[in-house]
Amino acid sequence: MPLRTPILAGNWKMHLGPSDTEAFFEAFLARHPERADGTVIFFPPSLSLAAALRAAAGRSDVRFGVQNLYHEPAGAFTGEVSAPIARDAGAEFALVGHSERRHVFGETVPETARKTRAALEADLLPILCVGETLVERRDGRAHAVVTDQLAGVLDGLPQADIGALLIAYEPVWAIGTGETASPQDAADMHHHIRTDLVRRVGDEAAAKIPILYGGSVKPDNAAELLGADQVDGVLVGGASLKPHDFAAICAAAY
Repeated sequence: MPLRTPILAGNWKMHLGPSDTEAFFEAFLARHPERADGTVIFFPPSLSLAAALRAAAGRSDVRFGVQNLYHEPAGAFTGEVSAPIARDAGAEFALVGHSERRHVFGETVPETARKTRAALEADLLPILCVGETLVERRDGRAHAVVTDQLAGVLDGLPQADIGALLIAYEPVWAIGTGETASPQDAADMHHHIRTDLVRRVGDEAAAKIPILYGGSVKPDNAAELLGADQVDGVLVGGASLKPHDFAAICAAAY
């Protein structure tokens, strides 16, 4: 099923078990009528994925992914979820390289690259997350950091696979730090990412790769951020846990 922009993605992180997931969708779907001109993607905890799929059955505009995966397709890797298992469970997307995987769990760029390839091989669409910390931004290294994160994954992929990706820019410095990213900050980095993609796959293919913004998106700033140049959607954290708030963010996209 083709993606339709804007793309409104909600990353629930380690929140909402199966029972809370059912209650969330009862409230959210009542406030967000089905639309043919956008795509909503949820990333619930793995143990809540089945409940989410049941709760949103029949809504073609609501789709699902996993928050993380392991790069091997199977094996003695206790506690891990493989891309083939995630696909078989109903996921269509996978977050790779999320800032918390990098900074909390120490995921390296080569590990992110392996996960990206594993997702593609299993017919999952990867959302590759990139972004700089506050120290890196203050040191004037924001563009270089994002370029390096992209290169570490994209340099090993054929052009066709790059064209199948989604990119999410997460300004780590604007998440829980008291700092605020402006729409211009988002537009600047999204333009930088788009330029990198054009260099790799050409103008036409690069224009079709969605670039999402993911930095403390809330109902009161969603419309402004979604209106920024080169922003094709948003990746929402905390506000996606509240059905009223996430429905308001989705409404701001249209």
